[in-house]
Amino acid sequence: MSVPESGGVFHAAPAETDDANDQTSQVPAAAVGAFLKVAIATLGCKVNQYESAAMAECLTGAGYRLVDYHAAADCYIINTCTVTNGADYQSRQIIRRAQRLNPRAAIIVTGCYAQTAPHVFAGMPGVAVVAGMGEKNRMGEIIAAVREKFPEGMGASPAPEVQVAPIDGYQEADIPPVIRFPGHTRAFLKIQDGCNAFCSYCIVPYARGRSRSIGASEVINRIENLARRGYREVVLTGIHLGVYGEDRRDGSTLAKVLRHVEDYQLVERLRLSSLEPREISDEILGIMSTARIVCPHLHIPLQSGDDGILTRMGRNYDRTFFQALLEKAASLRSDMTVGMDVMAGFPGEDEKAFDNTMNLVASAPFAYLHVFPYSRRPGTAAARMGNQVREEEKKRRCRILRDLGANKRRQHMERFVGAVLPILVEEREKRVGGRLRGLSHNYLSVVFKKGSAVTTNTVLPAKITALANDNSLWGVPALG
Repeated sequence: MSVPESGGVFHAAPAETDDANDQTSQVPAAAVGAFLKVAIATLGCKVNQYESAAMAECLTGAGYRLVDYHAAADCYIINTCTVTNGADYQSRQIIRRAQRLNPRAAIIVTGCYAQTAPHVFAGMPGVAVVAGMGEKNRMGEIIAAVREKFPEGMGASPAPEVQVAPIDGYQEADIPPVIRFPGHTRAFLKIQDGCNAFCSYCIVPYARGRSRSIGASEVINRIENLARRGYREVVLTGIHLGVYGEDRRDGSTLAKVLRHVEDYQLVERLRLSSLEPREISDEILGIMSTARIVCPHLHIPLQSGDDGILTRMGRNYDRTFFQALLEKAASLRSDMTVGMDVMAGFPGEDEKAFDNTMNLVASAPFAYLHVFPYSRRPGTAAARMGNQVREEEKKRRCRILRDLGANKRRQHMERFVGAVLPILVEEREKRVGGRLRGLSHNYLSVVFKKGSAVTTNTVLPAKITALANDNSLWGVPALG
């Protein structure tokens, strides 16, 4: 699988209450009191963000008040990531920050880091519970139990209670529906969890377990529900999205979902998150080539452009296959945007192997590049390999790749200056005088000058006038 997005910390915004039909678990009334205020901090990928939104929806439906993570709360939930050493470090820093914000607060640590290394949190002040992946959907019950055990607040921290079940015991997808994403114009929809690939560098299968999917009919129902709630764009996400449905016996496939949404126009936009190279079928490409609803945007992890390194990584393709796929995808339509992941400094990556990656990246028709240094994860095959690359060398190679990626992004954006693109207006930028920002169907960030006649959560045609910076374009409404 690809390396999930990491490095950012996302805070669940306070959510408004909704009508009585929400499917939320109920916390006993006695539990709602001293722990009324709950804050959630989320690290890592879109799947983690979805799961935090599910926790937030459950807790607000049960009477808890969600507050900003930077505020003093009675309980902090830290939804961790462990995809890199940096994500581990950031998770620990967020926990310490929560304890400083309110030393008597109860801290519940969950997520991938909690699943794979629960012992790490044993000595951290304020940590009341370490909850594994399977316990995320029991957060109301967990908070209620902590409240009963510590009615006056944590005080001097005892050893945390560890509630982490073996991840390989989960055979069915347990993915609660989410109908509110406060602070977001686009909705995420998690349809798959787990990974069967076991790439040699990746800890995620040990944190998430085997691949599990919800049925296509349920996916369709959830998309329709999100559209009725006013979301203009739904982003399908999963840990290993491209194998969606393979664990089921009901014929569910990603292509069938895309075709149904496209044929019946269930939502204005449907976007795919990352797909593995071997899982981008001709059927998916064919749907995307003429799609009105499915966005012309693919994110495909390369990881390395050297065949020897790809073999050591446990990837199931070579550079020739990847380059042919990229050229096919990029040529589907004139407004297509293709992004890539690449990893620098994998064990055994010498200068020749790095040059092979650079040469492929330099010649490949892609629009943007996510660059990761290899991070040694205990328990993975790559961690035991010889010829580990020095950290300074990893950083140097990352800088080179990021510079190349920035040039590619700029060239791709320049292609659309003068074009009219449909933009979903998403947010108002607080630090730049109230400008509005939006996202094109093909994943270009577009900003509108202050005073432009645009409003959030609308899709409107905009003429692209110039580059705003290295990551954004200027747009003006092109109505009428």
